[in-house]
This record gives sequence, structure tokens and C-alpha cells, in this order.
Amino acid sequence: MLQDRYVELFNVVKAYPNPFGEDIAVVDGFNLTISQGEFISVIGHSGCGKSTVLTMIAGLNPITDGGIVVAGKEISGPGPDRAVVFQAPCLLPWMTAFQNVMLGVKQVYPNASKSDKMAMAEYSLSVVGLADAMDKYPRELSGGMQQRVGIARAIALKPKMLLLDEPFGRLDSLTRMELQDVILNILNFDKITTMMITHDPDEAVYMSDRICMMTNGPGAKVGEVMDIHFERPRNRQEIMGTSEFFDYRGRLIQFLNDCETEKEERRKAAS
Repeated sequence: MLQDRYVELFNVVKAYPNPFGEDIAVVDGFNLTISQGEFISVIGHSGCGKSTVLTMIAGLNPITDGGIVVAGKEISGPGPDRAVVFQAPCLLPWMTAFQNVMLGVKQVYPNASKSDKMAMAEYSLSVVGLADAMDKYPRELSGGMQQRVGIARAIALKPKMLLLDEPFGRLDSLTRMELQDVILNILNFDKITTMMITHDPDEAVYMSDRICMMTNGPGAKVGEVMDIHFERPRNRQEIMGTSEFFDYRGRLIQFLNDCETEKEERRKAAS
């Protein structure tokens, strides 16, 4: 069924030429299937190709081999059906929060009425907690508020898939937790299929339905996929105090440690 294979990556390869003209596969044979409405995190060591996978799904980075299908259609480039939130929100400084969101709405829904476009922008800003800050410019907003605008800009497009590339990486821990819950509350209502890149095991366990653990690069691929069985909607205090949470977290950390050990053994063997 399409719902069970809503997003599919099959034998995806991304290779770049080295200084000697040879192609080196950063990602090699990446296979993953995501169900409609599922939240999946991708975790792995720095440089393993996590963001490369995400940008290939977004259509911002052409694949070398294999294929990626979203909602039954093989992607061939960027499109409004896939919205991306990066670590930095990249807001236009001469536009207000409302105008930054409206910019995307106007491009994706050119035939909608003016009132409908305004309603889309106002709704998305209100659900991220910026109903009273729509007319403020980026310089007047904190880092967390700017990222809320970035999230609002993404969900206003009503995408089929939401792609989060370490969206909380530049934020302090309190703001990070607040925005984690903002995202989860939106997804509880809108059921958008979501992939998030993260380095944080706690974040991955708390937010995800499944966690995809990537092996080290070059030649990175899916090493293990772990199901997370916490019910939704989620309560942070209830979840993070359970033995199950620490079991999931420990399994993630063990995988990452094993990858680091393997990398060190390879380095020693090559020297």
C-alpha cells in the first residue's frame, strides 16, 4: 500500500570525485521505507552522510544512482511537496515574519485568493506560537523565534514531507525542548511525514517513531533501524523517566560507539 511505502529510498548512492578524478561514494546503497505520517530520525557520526541523504530527498542534491519516491512519484528535483527546515532559518531581513512566510505561500499557491493566502500564513505562525510577533523583523526576534518562523514557513506550504536538518542545533537546551514540542504538536494534528537529522540520542528517542542509524562513511548506509513504541501524543516527563527510554538511548549510544571502534580499527589497519 502507498501509505506503508509513502517514501522510499532504494539503493541510493551519492558519489563525489576525489582530487585524482575517482568517484568516492559518500553514501552507498542506502535503503529505507517510510510510512505516511511517520516521524523518522536519522542519526550517525559527523560526516557519515546524514544531511546528504536529506538534501537528496529534498531534491537539492542530485543522486548518483538509485531512486527516491515520495507519495508514488520519483523525485527529479526540489518541489513544494517537500519542505525543509535547516539549522539556520535564513530569513530575509527586510521582511517581517509574516512576509517571510507569505513569500513561500504566494509561490506555491499563486491562484489562491489573497484572504486564503493570508489565512495560511497567519495560521502557521500562530501554531508555532508567534501570533503576536507576525509583524516583527528577524532582528527583533530571538534565535528560537526565528527558527519558529522557519518552521511556520515550511508547514504553511502544506507539504507531503517535512525535512528537518538539525533544526535545533544552534539553540540553548530550554529553547530546544520548547521547539521539539512545537514540532510534535503540529505533527500530532497535521500528520506530516517527517525525517529529522540529529546528533542527539535523547531528541531522537523522544520525537521519533523509528530511528535510522547510519554506518560511518565513506560508503555509508543504513546500519540498523530501531522502532520506538511510545504512544502519541507524548509527555516528556513521563517518557524520559522510563526504563524503556534509557534502553532505547543505550542501544543508540552502543551503535555509535561500535561505529567509532570500527573506524579506529580501520585507521590502525591502514597505517
